[in-house]
Amino acid sequence: MPPSAIAYAELYVTDDREASGFLIDSLGFVPLAVAGPATGTHDRRSTVLRSGEVTLVVTQALHPGTTVARHVEEHGDSIADLAFSCYDVQSCFDRAVLAGATALQQPTPSLRCGQDSWFAAVSGFGDVRHTLVAATDDRAGQLPPDRDWAFLPAATGPAAPRPVLDHVAVCLEAGTLRGTADFYEAAFDMPFYSSEYIEVGDQAMDSIVVRNAEGGITFTLIEPDDTRVPGQITQFLHAHNGPGVQHLAFLVDDIVGSVRALGDCGVAFLRTPGAYYDLLAERVSDMADAIADLRETNVLADRDEWGHMLQIFTRSPYPRGTLFYEYIQRNGARGFGSSNIKALYEALEREREVAGR
Repeated sequence: MPPSAIAYAELYVTDDREASGFLIDSLGFVPLAVAGPATGTHDRRSTVLRSGEVTLVVTQALHPGTTVARHVEEHGDSIADLAFSCYDVQSCFDRAVLAGATALQQPTPSLRCGQDSWFAAVSGFGDVRHTLVAATDDRAGQLPPDRDWAFLPAATGPAAPRPVLDHVAVCLEAGTLRGTADFYEAAFDMPFYSSEYIEVGDQAMDSIVVRNAEGGITFTLIEPDDTRVPGQITQFLHAHNGPGVQHLAFLVDDIVGSVRALGDCGVAFLRTPGAYYDLLAERVSDMADAIADLRETNVLADRDEWGHMLQIFTRSPYPRGTLFYEYIQRNGARGFGSSNIKALYEALEREREVAGR
């Protein structure tokens, strides 16, 4: 059977205490467990963090020349592993390798003390790997199985949203989009969900969304159109030195309230020009009563044939800008806000023209 959900995302970072501090103090994640020399892992130090249904693992190398150290040197602070929950690790591994994935870890018993399950690992896009872990109803079971862990006392975080992982946005090099989408369908049974070519002034990008049948894994794959002027996707590929996870999107029930709470915790969001909201009533006519709150919080709005969605992006807290976070509220909408890219560009152009008068 194919993978069912993303068990966790692991970040390799320069400073794990600083990176964990941001996620705990600003985004409201709660520390669950730690691994390092005291638990038998001598080349790295890791902390498992959880908020709502999202599990992140923050890892720092303890010695130069290790896998973690080389990743951070090559790609900056960024996602190194998107782990998949599997009902049958062996069959997931076999299918992925047959589809062309590199076997990074043959199926082997978990190294976690007291856990009687198997795990494996295969290559994904770029240098991102997919650890295949046994699916379980025990939330504490969704931890990296390649090391042992010491669980921390129960803790509570600041007043912040408790999200679900809506999707993972992946930046790819030009010319690799279709092949990557085909690979994820063949390797992990994540078929084509939607696609769109987006033009923004002199820039353009192409995108394909792939999603598994259960809806627990959604990748928005994006490549730049290299016949046009370089834009944000090319900028990410340069900073990350190749393909990688551009952002994680967190689904919340009340985005305006969430943004206010996160802002009180010091989270910096991208600002939206006022002209965007001047035009918003024309784009999403039934949201007139909400525009004042959206303008105050810099939240963007979009509509598709199923409903509307609200979204906002944080500024990257990492030195090379190699990862940021999105918050999203879906009111029936199934899209990913591509109209907002165009609307923001038009609003910026309008403000530029007004300033030039």
